[in-house]
Amino acid sequence: MKIVVIGSGVAGITFAEQYRKLSAEDSITLLTQETEGYYSRPMLSRGFSKADIEETIVMKSFASLREKQIDIKSGLEVCGIDCAEQVLKVVDKDGQTKFVEYDKLILATGSAAFIPPPLLPFQENFYLFNSLRDLIQLRRLRAQISVEQSPHWAVIGGGLIGCELASDLAEAGDQVTLYHAMDRLMERQLQETDSVKLFNVFTQAGVSVRFNQNVSAIVKEPGGVGVASGDERLSYHGVIVSCGFKPRTQLAEMANLKVNRGILVNQRLQTDHDNIFALGDVAELPNGKLYAFIAPILNQARWLANQFFDSSLEDWNPPSFLPRAKVHGFEAEHDTLF
Repeated sequence: MKIVVIGSGVAGITFAEQYRKLSAEDSITLLTQETEGYYSRPMLSRGFSKADIEETIVMKSFASLREKQIDIKSGLEVCGIDCAEQVLKVVDKDGQTKFVEYDKLILATGSAAFIPPPLLPFQENFYLFNSLRDLIQLRRLRAQISVEQSPHWAVIGGGLIGCELASDLAEAGDQVTLYHAMDRLMERQLQETDSVKLFNVFTQAGVSVRFNQNVSAIVKEPGGVGVASGDERLSYHGVIVSCGFKPRTQLAEMANLKVNRGILVNQRLQTDHDNIFALGDVAELPNGKLYAFIAPILNQARWLANQFFDSSLEDWNPPSFLPRAKVHGFEAEHDTLF
């Protein structure tokens, strides 16, 4: 049997490794745009306070995974799924088009950074924070700025990732101003008293938090970038937009798979095509939820691999887990909401 996985994040790699443990004969091909290896996305939030992050974040090289008979093809783009013929159209790094057949296809395409529509016209003027490539780019910029002065960043978005990012930049000694559209931090994850506690932690760390901000423009200026909100425009060395995530559903949409926020799957993690499954950030369960956290993603990936060999397994249900904000000096007093 030919198993093909799209995506080299925790969902895709965990599935491939678990499946290989169960079968030495079936072929497993993993297709990915990444080139740096299998890295820990949660560690991105410590990307500025840890000096050796670019090395320690890579958990396994692609070469080591190939030694496990997982055929990883990196640096390429999957640009089409023919569900009827069970074939993928792939373009490699040299621009050559190839076709990959599958018997079962696993969509573990993860998520991209969400950019609020009003900010789309200004994409050339800000950075995103969603991948190791983003981190490397920001670390290089930070090193350039630090030669002359202490960097001052604007972080747009006071949700989970925005708060973790702002915290780590401050921990690394940078000035940070955090813009948030709402009237309290991490309002989707924290109870109000914990939002207040988090604000106090930021204040003590020197992070300036600006609530109820409607950022309307991000424009280049001599020596920096300006952020316009309301009647005010302030200048920074760099601006990072961190306003949540958007599941990568484009491939599924082009293949006419059913999509809502994510790719719609049943409790067997199966799409509306019998031989196509989805895992991780991109998989939307019948309850409308996307379980974009490490514990349920690991559980999903292992369950699906096991289910291919034991169809009598009960439907997948999420394990008990508590999302946690990795903010320096902060510990929520109540369970995080999900």
